[in-house]
Amino acid sequence: MFKPVTSRVNFTQIEENILDYWRKKHIFKRSIERRNKATRFVLYEGPPTANGSPGIHHVLSRVFKDVIPRYKTMKGYYTPRIAGWDTHGLPVELEVEKELGFSSKTEIEKYGIDKFNARCRESVFRYLEEWNSITERIAFWVDQEHPYITMENSYIESCWWAIKQMWDKGLVYKGYRVTPHCPRCGTSLSSHEVAQGYKDNTEDPSVYIKFKIISSSITKVSNKLKNKNAYLLAWTTTPWTLPGNTALAVAPEEDYALLDLGDEYLIMADALRERVGLADKKVFERVKGKRLVNVKYEPLFNPHKFSVERWQFQKNSKITIQKLDNYLTFRVIATDFVSMEDGTGIVHIAPAFGEEDYEAGINEMLDFVNPVDLQGKIIGCYPFSGRFVKDADNDIITNLANRGLLLFSEKIYHTYPFCWRCDSPLLYYAKETWYIKTTAVKEELIAGNDQINWYPEHIKYGRFGDWLQNNVDWAFSRERYWGTPIPVWQCNKCACNECISGLEELERKPGFSGMKQPVDLHRPYVDKLTYSCIKCGGKMRRINEVIDCWFDSGAMPIAQWHYPFENKTLIGDGRFPADYVCEGVDQTRGWFYSLHAISTLLFNRPCYKNVICLELILDAKGEKMSKAKGNVVEPRPMLNKYGADALRWYFLTSTPPGSARRFSEKLISEVIRQFMLTLWNIYSFFVTYANIDKFNPASNVGEVVPSALDCWIISELNKLIADVDTALDKYNPTEAGRKIESFINDLSNWYVRRSRRRFWKSENDADKIAAYKTLYECLVTLTKLLAPFTPFLAEELYQNLVCFAFPEAPESVHLADFPVSDKKLVDEGLSADTRLAIRISSLGRAARSKAGIKVRQPLAKAIVNLISNRERASLERIKLQVIDELNIKEIEIVDDEKYLSVEGYETSSEGGYTVAITTQITPELADEGLAREIVHRLQTMRRSASYDIADYITTYYQGGNYIKNVMSSFGEYIKRETLSRALVEGLPEKSVFSESYRLSGNELMLAVSREHL
Repeated sequence: MFKPVTSRVNFTQIEENILDYWRKKHIFKRSIERRNKATRFVLYEGPPTANGSPGIHHVLSRVFKDVIPRYKTMKGYYTPRIAGWDTHGLPVELEVEKELGFSSKTEIEKYGIDKFNARCRESVFRYLEEWNSITERIAFWVDQEHPYITMENSYIESCWWAIKQMWDKGLVYKGYRVTPHCPRCGTSLSSHEVAQGYKDNTEDPSVYIKFKIISSSITKVSNKLKNKNAYLLAWTTTPWTLPGNTALAVAPEEDYALLDLGDEYLIMADALRERVGLADKKVFERVKGKRLVNVKYEPLFNPHKFSVERWQFQKNSKITIQKLDNYLTFRVIATDFVSMEDGTGIVHIAPAFGEEDYEAGINEMLDFVNPVDLQGKIIGCYPFSGRFVKDADNDIITNLANRGLLLFSEKIYHTYPFCWRCDSPLLYYAKETWYIKTTAVKEELIAGNDQINWYPEHIKYGRFGDWLQNNVDWAFSRERYWGTPIPVWQCNKCACNECISGLEELERKPGFSGMKQPVDLHRPYVDKLTYSCIKCGGKMRRINEVIDCWFDSGAMPIAQWHYPFENKTLIGDGRFPADYVCEGVDQTRGWFYSLHAISTLLFNRPCYKNVICLELILDAKGEKMSKAKGNVVEPRPMLNKYGADALRWYFLTSTPPGSARRFSEKLISEVIRQFMLTLWNIYSFFVTYANIDKFNPASNVGEVVPSALDCWIISELNKLIADVDTALDKYNPTEAGRKIESFINDLSNWYVRRSRRRFWKSENDADKIAAYKTLYECLVTLTKLLAPFTPFLAEELYQNLVCFAFPEAPESVHLADFPVSDKKLVDEGLSADTRLAIRISSLGRAARSKAGIKVRQPLAKAIVNLISNRERASLERIKLQVIDELNIKEIEIVDDEKYLSVEGYETSSEGGYTVAITTQITPELADEGLAREIVHRLQTMRRSASYDIADYITTYYQGGNYIKNVMSSFGEYIKRETLSRALVEGLPEKSVFSESYRLSGNELMLAVSREHL
């Protein structure tokens, strides 16, 4: 006997029980160990940060990470998976700063780097238990007992080794360049970090500023400019950069208009006058932009008057400080980046605050003025000094307006970068930063991408490919505290730099000192490790910066194994490269890029072969989830209410990986109703009848000839196995899952429904055995096909269906092999025939619905119009199925739809097919329809009375002559369908279960009583 199953099911409770079973039997560990001599399949787990709670998006990525290795395990691969934790960087530091109430780096240093980093170390696993619990609860099988952790010394040492390899190749340098800088965090960001923090519709001021041309330069512009001041009109959306202005740029070959505004002259690009609202102003002369080059103008803010230093670029690109000049002037230059699309055609240049501006400063040897500190506050003694730059915008605008230098200002909404961690607006600063020269391997990065399979494919040469094509050097140093220290030591005398590859090399250095046990390679302890300079004898001390935490996560292919200090065979023994990685689309410029860049820099090859790139999860309204909006979904309540399998199935099948997916409770409940309960009801149906008939799949009942229906579903099953196998092999679980769902619908709505009478029969004949064997094979195969998708549900069915009958079978479906398709059992002709039967039946039911006639009411005839002559023969072969399904007596096939336009018929059409059903009901058909309706009511009463499905009953009835005639004429049919031993006229005096009905205008009393054998 199978374990009894009811249609009422608590999937959440089932999953909890299965979890206990997996733990006790060590199923995950055994699933790996039993294949340890097989070919490896490697998943790289992208390390999350465990100092915050896991969200629903983490469930999404972990489900996709899990499904492919489970499939590969069942296909016979050796698939150990290692968890990882990203424990460094700003995410951790910011949380600790909040706890301590800090808002600046100064407070951290006053508190003590040692104590601050100790707090960071304590905080990184604050939510570890919750992470591990969620990971186990969603059945993401990954080794959580032996994870790699980025803060461990062994991990740090491998990162040091990687940087040393790049150093030795000349790929690491310190450059004075413009970098995106977070004033809140006090550090530079890499380009791929910046890419994650852009916000649309950011409000900024849009100001049009007048720069006064000095009198000696006015005639250079035009001899016609006399007796009035002349101004160059420039535009900016960052007024806070105006105190740093040291030049204005024009396009040399464009036309510039000299406008007479009455009391002054104004110069701007002729093509942009209408955009600025000056189209109606008098143009008394036009000149080319090159005519304006070297025209001198007065600074808006002479830095010497506000206690700010002025520097100047020299021929060697270095800058030197300049003397006080109360009569300072700046000049106009020509560049190739001046746009005629917006603004005024004259660009304000502040070399301290923009990459193009900085390059122009070098090329033109401009002055360099930076009135903003690294906290984003204006220094010096300006009227707006001490304020954060964005807060100072309005004060600067007011100051210029009061001095007559503002033409007008307005608001603009555009895309602006913010810090991806703390949400502060980024500022572009010119400062010294350590870089990895990724541009030197640009072609190798692009060539390596050619070898990677991306799902969806458009990411390969789209988002990711574009990023590689526009690659810039990686600004990888951070002026922070809790991170992998950059392994560069600098001499305090001769300033020479050395890069260290590991502790052993460091300890061999002359005069090495400062080591304490236990070793901690974090700040401030690593900063105390010193040695003697071999060039001058000075003291070598480590520089202060730490490494971008994206470098940590991107180094995981080697660092998790402490390569090359251990696991020296890593690169060639199957653990590198990974077969599979998976994360969200934002990681194309994050983890996916850092993995690819580091691997290319070290080994000139990719470190992963296949990647599934997931789009965002949206809320039920299609809006991006965010804590600020309050629409973030917590996973635990969803798991407690609906279970993990429902979430897994929805995530895997609702939308392809590259498309955004909406999330709501309603959608998850539909998964349970439409998919899981459909399968469960088939399973429950099978077990119920199999137990009644004592069907044992392990017994040898001799040769059984399957029916055409059996052959069809077995053909579909083998096609399904092949389709799912192919889709998963191509990293397309969405298509695979949808194929399974479609098959289950056919199994339920056609095979089981068409086969019900075969299971109801009292005798265990060959036809019934064939039905049992067929349905059993379908269900067992489905458990294995579903195992990677819905591991709990698959296990529950497998335990009852397989382990009961076959003690020698693997103890878990996750220890079993993936099904193999038998192509000899695939019958495409039979498949086409049955598909036609299903289509015609569906159209026939739709026609009945339009006519308002229940399927239980027999009808005389249906007329069918097909789209090809070949299908005529096909319909002839399966005509009896359609007749039975539509409850009609006859099918007529016609060649022209005009024959369907007959009075007394209702039609339904789709895809070139049309079915018409007669709406005329003869008295004989009405009698039969009433008999079927009575059967339906009796079946409902059986269930209401809680009778077992195999219980025999006595049926009592009371009604008029018409009712008596129907009960007499169709008595055998009613008894057979309802397991009634007898139909007794009149109601007994003893207590029975009874109901009153009005059917076809006739009063009817029915009662049922269970027979006791």
